[in-house]
Amino acid sequence: MKMNAANKLTMLRVLMIPVYLALWNVDAGWSRYAALAVFVLASLTDLLDGHIARSRGLITDFGKFMDPLADKVLVMTAMVCFCAMGRFPAWALTVIIFREFAVSGLRLIAVEGGKVIAAGWSGKVKTASTMVCLCLMHLWGRRPEGLYSAPDYFKYLDWACVAVIVVTTVYSGVEYFVKNRECIDWTKI
Repeated sequence: MKMNAANKLTMLRVLMIPVYLALWNVDAGWSRYAALAVFVLASLTDLLDGHIARSRGLITDFGKFMDPLADKVLVMTAMVCFCAMGRFPAWALTVIIFREFAVSGLRLIAVEGGKVIAAGWSGKVKTASTMVCLCLMHLWGRRPEGLYSAPDYFKYLDWACVAVIVVTTVYSGVEYFVKNRECIDWTKI
């Protein structure tokens, strides 16, 4: 099987995830910047592979499946790392995971009915704001679990990022269900 350029970029993003995770777990001052660099590069491949696929007519079933999966695994990996440090609350991560499963389930039901649900504007905003917020959280450092002693404002910056991520995630999830409510037969609940 010969892969096109867009799918190669998607697979590169998948391969960057364990590199990111390995760098995250290195206990050295430079490692958080290296992890951030890998995260940023992986995030940029998301923009680039979509642009290449659409502009060159390289949209494939493999890309439709693997591209969103690679995005979700990259983002969830970063969130789990921050959660393990006490910088990303478990309840927020649970809300985000719930939304991802719910939208994936809705898409499966829609496919059974012969409808394809394309990514909406709010989903793209959610993805972009999540990646930006996670990059910002990388920038202001790694602190041991529960440690917010110096300076205290980092705690508020983390919470602001978590709030943006949760609000955009919930909004886009609700929008998917409202716009595609006809995909589910609500009389058979």
